Amino acid sequence: MDWEAHARRLADEVVRPESRWHEPLATTPRHAFVPSWWENVGGQWELREGAAGPGRWLDVAYSDRTLVTRVGALHADDAPPDCVTSGLPTSSSTLPGLIVQMYRHAVIGDGSEVLVTTGSGYGTALACRRLGDRQVTSIDVDPDLVALATDRLREAGHRPQLAVCDITGQLPGTYDRIVSTVSVRPVPASWLAALRPGGRLVTTIAGTGLILTADKTEDGGAVGRITEDGAGFMRTRRGADYDRPTEAVWEKAQHADGEEVSASRYPLLSVPDSWDIMSMLELEVPGVDHRTAQDGEERTVWMLHPDGSWARATARGFLDSPTVHQAGPRRLWDALERIRHRLNREGRLPVHGAGVNITPDGETVLSRGAWSVTL
Repeated sequence: MDWEAHARRLADEVVRPESRWHEPLATTPRHAFVPSWWENVGGQWELREGAAGPGRWLDVAYSDRTLVTRVGALHADDAPPDCVTSGLPTSSSTLPGLIVQMYRHAVIGDGSEVLVTTGSGYGTALACRRLGDRQVTSIDVDPDLVALATDRLREAGHRPQLAVCDITGQLPGTYDRIVSTVSVRPVPASWLAALRPGGRLVTTIAGTGLILTADKTEDGGAVGRITEDGAGFMRTRRGADYDRPTEAVWEKAQHADGEEVSASRYPLLSVPDSWDIMSMLELEVPGVDHRTAQDGEERTVWMLHPDGSWARATARGFLDSPTVHQAGPRRLWDALERIRHRLNREGRLPVHGAGVNITPDGETVLSRGAWSVTL
């Protein structure tokens, strides 16, 4: 299988030829880390098997896109042929351009010893190509994923240290860089303990599109910023699947009359379609679950919270004023509209470019101007 030409093409698309990440991208067999994957078709996940269509396999594997490898507890490698499933993605092979973006934010030097997250193992392989196996430690909370990645990394000629580990707990060593392609909130104190003096951590904040970079300070904390570019990663988990704490709220919110009914002044917005607004809302009201539905020209969005709060907004057409139903201890739609007011008034939300200050015990404060939030 002539995968090398596809890998070189991918490398040329993602970075310039003089980049230190060009050679790793051009010589790492991504298809070997993703022999099967899930594609979302109409809200359902359909299995795709590389061996069933080698040409498409290479096209997909060497495209700059994320490939979902597990939905719920079902890994694509373990699914029966033509399987269709539903649920939340729980593991993936992150798009190569984003992996390199995260590594660049980490400012990895030739001598850096790094901790990365495992997933499919592809990002670990890129780090091994760049640094050498002995400088790379890769961890995942799932033993099956670590076992799969270990085998595939060995087939690709790599033997980094791999470990089954909850990244929010104690880490298996000390490092110059920690790069997490799973999102956290707040930054675990164990990361600060595992970072060497002057070390850097790079991660995303759970539920947002915000990349956080921070350098360790002499007092054992860290200072940094939220980058101007964004990214979204799956949240950390401890079991095989994510809990859905809003299912009981969903039963009420689908059709019930709200305790308060109003007309929104803004066109209907599905919050995850706007990363800045989604990020700002998640910082101020953590844990909102967003859902959508469309029936002909009528569109509906829901905001659900584990505390029992919910909002449902429905509109016909993109410019019509939505009718909003809200109930529960908080008015979620009102919180959203305050953020949209601020965006209209100031032209920008303060999330990107915000300063970051992390105490040694992991308390994380974001601030910009008069605005601040503690994670």
